[in-house]
Amino acid sequence: MSDQRPHFDPDALSGDDRIPEIPQELPVLPLRDTVLFPNSFMPLAVAREASVRLVDDAVEGDRLIAVFTQRDAAIEEPKQDDLYPIGTATRIHKMFKLPDGSMRLIVQGLVRLRLGRVAQLHPFLRAEVSAVIDAERPDDRLEIDALMRNIKTNFQQVVSMSPLLSDDLQTMAMNITESGKLADFIASSLSTIGTPAKQEVLETLDARQRLDTLNRILIKELEVLELGSKIQSQVQSEVGKNQREYFLREQMKAIQRELGEDDDQKEIEELREKIEAAGMPEAVKKEALRELDRLAKMPAAAAEYTVSRTYLDWLVSLPWNRRTDEVIDLKRTKDVLDADHSDLEKAKDRILEYLAVRKLNPAVKGPILCFAGPPGVGKTSLARSIAQSLERKFVRVSLGGMRDEAEIRGHRRTYIGALPGQIIQGLRRAESKNPVFILDEIDKLGSDFRGDPASALLEVLDPEQNNTFRDHYLDVPFDLSEVLFITTANILDPVPPALRDRMEVLELPGYTEEEKLEIAVEHLIAKQVKNHGLTDAQISFPEAAVRAVIRGYTREAGVRNLERELGALCRKIARRHAEGRDEAVVVTPDVVVELLGAPKFLDEEVEERTRKPGVAIGLAWTPAGGEVLFIEATRMQGTGQLTLTGHLGDVMKESARAALSWFRTNASDFGVDPEFFKTAELHLHVPSGAIPKDGPSAGVTMATALASEMTRRPVRGDIAMTGEITLSGRVLPVGGIKEKVLAARRVGIREVILPRQNEKNVLEDFSEELRREITIHLVSSIDEVLALALTPAVPANAGPESPSAGSDRLRQGSGGPP
Repeated sequence: MSDQRPHFDPDALSGDDRIPEIPQELPVLPLRDTVLFPNSFMPLAVAREASVRLVDDAVEGDRLIAVFTQRDAAIEEPKQDDLYPIGTATRIHKMFKLPDGSMRLIVQGLVRLRLGRVAQLHPFLRAEVSAVIDAERPDDRLEIDALMRNIKTNFQQVVSMSPLLSDDLQTMAMNITESGKLADFIASSLSTIGTPAKQEVLETLDARQRLDTLNRILIKELEVLELGSKIQSQVQSEVGKNQREYFLREQMKAIQRELGEDDDQKEIEELREKIEAAGMPEAVKKEALRELDRLAKMPAAAAEYTVSRTYLDWLVSLPWNRRTDEVIDLKRTKDVLDADHSDLEKAKDRILEYLAVRKLNPAVKGPILCFAGPPGVGKTSLARSIAQSLERKFVRVSLGGMRDEAEIRGHRRTYIGALPGQIIQGLRRAESKNPVFILDEIDKLGSDFRGDPASALLEVLDPEQNNTFRDHYLDVPFDLSEVLFITTANILDPVPPALRDRMEVLELPGYTEEEKLEIAVEHLIAKQVKNHGLTDAQISFPEAAVRAVIRGYTREAGVRNLERELGALCRKIARRHAEGRDEAVVVTPDVVVELLGAPKFLDEEVEERTRKPGVAIGLAWTPAGGEVLFIEATRMQGTGQLTLTGHLGDVMKESARAALSWFRTNASDFGVDPEFFKTAELHLHVPSGAIPKDGPSAGVTMATALASEMTRRPVRGDIAMTGEITLSGRVLPVGGIKEKVLAARRVGIREVILPRQNEKNVLEDFSEELRREITIHLVSSIDEVLALALTPAVPANAGPESPSAGSDRLRQGSGGPP
């Protein structure tokens, strides 16, 4: 059953329409979601079969029925408990039958009724009813008048703000003087307050309480309307602003079209042509065209317009199918590598092998090479020479200090200022999809809350995965399989194992003196002379001067400091010419000392420091190349303590304790009282004390220093050693052999003691020249080390711990040159 808005007529009860006497029993018409108030007219739709029979029966009689609202509108056959207890006595004024059997009624509410006992359920409800009269106490009159005024004022505001209510309702409400009729009129007029609220007004019989209830409902309705009006105003303002901007843009476009300056449309068409010509894969092209369609529908002033336009610019500028035609000429490549770099034979051979395979099979995937070695040995310049020899583009990205994963994989486009990662940016700069791409300082990557760049490189440096590399900014796959990636590192320890596993490591250990001399003569001198504005006629460098610089001023694995010192010489000569002294200068060793000052390194220092017993020369490996260490031991009165100084690490401290334990175990073999440690205190020191040192390589050196101090036999000043020691006296292999031997050679040492198991390093890594200049002693036990390193015994009066028995044993040791 449905209804329309009721019409309230306070004068409907005049004349012949006065309220008739209400019978004790009336047919009951249930209403759905509708409340009929006294003194109001309302159209009703009747469709249920029982309701239709009820109306037919009532129209034939006195036309009086009782209407009660259902508690639940979904119930088809309501009973007494399904109806509200207060309803309205109603007169049927008009009745219209429709072809489908339903009816349309116009009814008038007469008076409130209370539902009593149900007398009949079928064919329609019939129940006992009783009229209910409004109650009004005389002492409430003043409050009732105040409430009526307040209600009329609130109702006026509601009518003025609601688009659903006619303005005539304000006038009608102002003309009603009875409190009950006013409440019924206003409640029946409000179509938005809901059935429960209207029923509450209908059931409130006390006039004052009814006005209170209605006033509360009106205040709530007024708040809702004010809030809705505020929201509507905001929406209209925003819509009005957008419409205004839209019309202005359309007018601007029309003006531009009239002037022939329709740039936006031209820009879209130009982008479409670039997308078609870029040679993108189908999936990427589809994504680019989809983004272009979005851009075409987007106003140029929109916030996302620039983001979308920049994204498309990146897509069309990438080398999707542009590659450099490489020239694979093995002889030419070898000549270029040899001309640019001396030595580095392993790295050169690996590059030539790769090119040979690629010449036979052009589809082979590029290797991931890692050049590992000290600073200044030519890792980056070697990669540049590879690109030059292949005639491919060269891209370099420095990874040192990089902590943000987005630097590799890019930022997502949702961020302000987002950009692709360095990989995609490098390819865009190269304008080729097959450049030589060098990732410098891969061992100096960091990680923090922004991610781990080393982990992001796992996909980039994996030939099996990087053919579908997906940058976060582009969010489309890009093929990196044709890129020749080369990484560089000083040390590999900081590189995660998973990343190290993806790379083929080529060690570049450092240069010998002859190699440095060759590099200086062929490359560095000419470069520095040119950079300082000089000519070969103004300055010349004989080999003796270069050797003097190498030996006295630079002791490094690479050639960076050598180039710096040569530059200092050229700078001082350039100053002379700038001051007017134009004579040619031949840089002799004496001129080197005059210009650079006294040599920083002297070979005599090694011999001098080992004159006294207790000092041995060890060899250590560092990221910058090999180093020479002096390990000093001394004995003093004490109670059996071992003191270790020199900023030693845990492993080095353990080597010192192992060396002491071995010597105490074998003390009698050297003529030393096995109980010496009870009344003595030993101190081992490794200068310089401010530099951290660690590793097992100093074990044999510490044992030699202890034996020298306890037997009072000095260690030879022309021999250095390295190796790990065990408690049983065995010498175990260590790493960094070539770097350590080169360090010994730089300080003038010509004999080196190495573990026998490192023989393969000597055979594979040492050049013929190095093997000629350095005598290598391979040993298996500490006895062989001491036999080689300790000098003959001093006279007996030199100290109590140097008896001839120990000396004889050492002279008969099995050590010696292999």
